[in-house]
Amino acid sequence: MAEAQAVYGQMLLDAGDARTGFGWFNKAAAQGHLMALNMVGRCYDLGWGIAIDKARAAECFRIAAERGLEWGMYNYATALALGDGLTEDKAAALAWFEKAAAMGNAKATNYIGSFHEDGWVVPKDMARAAICYARAAEGGDFRGAFNHARMLAEAGRLDEAREWLARCAETATPAFVGKARAFLAASPWPDLRDAMKVA
Repeated sequence: MAEAQAVYGQMLLDAGDARTGFGWFNKAAAQGHLMALNMVGRCYDLGWGIAIDKARAAECFRIAAERGLEWGMYNYATALALGDGLTEDKAAALAWFEKAAAMGNAKATNYIGSFHEDGWVVPKDMARAAICYARAAEGGDFRGAFNHARMLAEAGRLDEAREWLARCAETATPAFVGKARAFLAASPWPDLRDAMKVA
């Protein structure tokens, strides 16, 4: 019953009826459906069918994470990293990203790469960052693919970078593609932006 309600909520959300979808996610979440609870959090986080409430979103993510849902872990970690709806805590965020990554979450793996590249909580380690980005890219995360390509370009491996940029463009949001192309245009490899043309 709860699974069907969660699926129906997702179908409604995808069809543009976020308000009704939010209601079905709530019904499924009330029965303990963790992905539905995570989606209630996403609705509060992004204002899908309900007013934005970052604190309620973070609480939904926390409960889903603590009950073992990989996407709950990722979303809760993101909220902790950004201080969205709760006090920023990058150390706790990294711990949750690592738990999600251990379950195969490519987006979490990419975020761990950022921690190592930027020296958040852990010592700056570009080699470790590069490994994380490569894993995230291979796992299908478009941000991971972009970061992996960026690292390859910095290592002079431009042909490989071009391939990963093309793969990134296949699944990235239009907004991300626009930002990535602007970054590449201002980089030492402006010609690489052409690899991110959307078909």
